Amino acid sequence: MPAERGRPPLTERRRQATRVEIAETAAALFADRGYEATTVEDIAAAAGVSLRTFYRYCSSKEDALTPLVTSGVGQLVDALAAQPADEPLTAAVDRVFATPMSERRLAEAEPGRALVRLMGSVPALRSHWLAAVQELRDRLLPVLAARTGRPADSLEVRLLAGALLDAVTAAAEHWAARDEPEDLLALTHRAMAFLRLDQL
Repeated sequence: MPAERGRPPLTERRRQATRVEIAETAAALFADRGYEATTVEDIAAAAGVSLRTFYRYCSSKEDALTPLVTSGVGQLVDALAAQPADEPLTAAVDRVFATPMSERRLAEAEPGRALVRLMGSVPALRSHWLAAVQELRDRLLPVLAARTGRPADSLEVRLLAGALLDAVTAAAEHWAARDEPEDLLALTHRAMAFLRLDQL
């Protein structure tokens, strides 16, 4: 049977699953023991993989969390590309976050909040986070170009991509830092409305 159109081959999906498993294991160990006290050997052993396998998927300890960092925003980019181009950006992002996949992610909020706090408090992890967000901004450019009718390399589209990711990131950091957080979707909507992204 041919592979489903647009879906990665089985081997690639297995690789992605392994990357995510290592990332989730690392996040749990960092939260439990602390980043500095956790070694690559600890992560590999807890994930049930060899050191060789770990380094096949991760270049370093701080790189282990990259799949978790990029998955949420990466799904946002992919889902946003599937929304009608003439729909206001704020409404399109609201629709993306209302998908069943996003709702399941938000239902298990505490691990996500702990991850965002961890990424913000450890400089080595934060630098990886910022680098990953920069890569995702580049992926956003053609999506936003299609929505605005401007070239992907135009100043306006670059600024819009940066503003959108800043809004999502700031909302997530605000959400993670509060003992009794507001709803993340509502915070994201507020951030986008404050920046008046629909008017850009």
